[in-house]
Amino acid sequence: MTRSAHSLGSVEIDGKRAAELRRQLLRWYDRCARRLPWRETRDPYRIWISEAMLQQTRVETAIPYWERFLEQLPKVEDLALAEERDLLALWSGLGYYRRVRSLQAAARVVVDQHAGQFPTDKNQALALPGVGPYTAGAVLSIAYDQAVALVDGNVLRVFARLFALEHALDSGELKRKSWGLAEALLPRRSRTRKTGPGAWNQALMELGATLCKVREPDCANCPLANFCLAKAQGKTAQLPLAPRRKSATQVQLEQLVVLNKAGLLLVERPAKGRMAGLWELPTRECSKEPATHLYPSGYPEIGANCGWSAGRELGEIRHGITRYRIRATVRLGRLEGRLRPAGSLRRVALASLERAPLTGMTRKALGLPGVQEALGE
Repeated sequence: MTRSAHSLGSVEIDGKRAAELRRQLLRWYDRCARRLPWRETRDPYRIWISEAMLQQTRVETAIPYWERFLEQLPKVEDLALAEERDLLALWSGLGYYRRVRSLQAAARVVVDQHAGQFPTDKNQALALPGVGPYTAGAVLSIAYDQAVALVDGNVLRVFARLFALEHALDSGELKRKSWGLAEALLPRRSRTRKTGPGAWNQALMELGATLCKVREPDCANCPLANFCLAKAQGKTAQLPLAPRRKSATQVQLEQLVVLNKAGLLLVERPAKGRMAGLWELPTRECSKEPATHLYPSGYPEIGANCGWSAGRELGEIRHGITRYRIRATVRLGRLEGRLRPAGSLRRVALASLERAPLTGMTRKALGLPGVQEALGE
């Protein structure tokens, strides 16, 4: 064995067999890789933005966001100087907004301490806000072709099946063994980028995303089918073992579309906490007991001589936030009494909504046919 069993995270594999495994996967990737816009560049900034977006986001969803983001902020210096409102608007709908705030914090460090260049040193990369081992491995290997391993959800699934690792997907044991495998199988030297660390890391992730999928893995077309222990043992459907899932909490909300000639009335969320600083429709929770307190049970206080009233239903949306499964009824609303928007209330012209830092749930609600009709009245 050219590499010890210990270096493979206690999974044994012959060095010659490992080399053949790499060759087969890289040949497949060279032939079959999807054409994605961030694969057309070696710019570490652009690759970094794509990796940040792809965490918790599907590729098809991320592409237009990536293109729009880089059209508005083409350089790391632009990201560092961007206004938070504009930044949140560009990210609106992707969720997990701490990602974009961490991106900006890291961009400022890159500009101030690294002359505007994503650091080539792994320890310096890991010191950036929001950059963990996966992101560092992705940027350093793909942009700079450095021999830095990575493991994401796709790689965990590939290794669990390839080496018949009978651990839950969210277990520390599977992650530990997968990182050991990723380090041991990583190409250290290569004549071309097509067979280097960046191509290898992308090939592993691509295999998990396109063939070795969660459900119905396409073993017939897998370049590693002959190496796969789960396939040989008839366990591809069982591995990796499913994590223990906590039951989702059901939440019932009501949202109001309140319009006048000046535009749509929105509420700005607090500066700290979940979805901090984003704008949303006036929302109240009307879940049956026990209430989740995800939202207040009443609409915002707007003064002694004013009040909210809910009218006809415009539609219903479903939305997920972490462990919450939300069903929101959207109604045409009205303010009783005179109100000048102040405090957390914002009156936004309809023409400016696309550029506003809206929550994903608000964008979803505004896309309802009934709401679109009301906005056009």
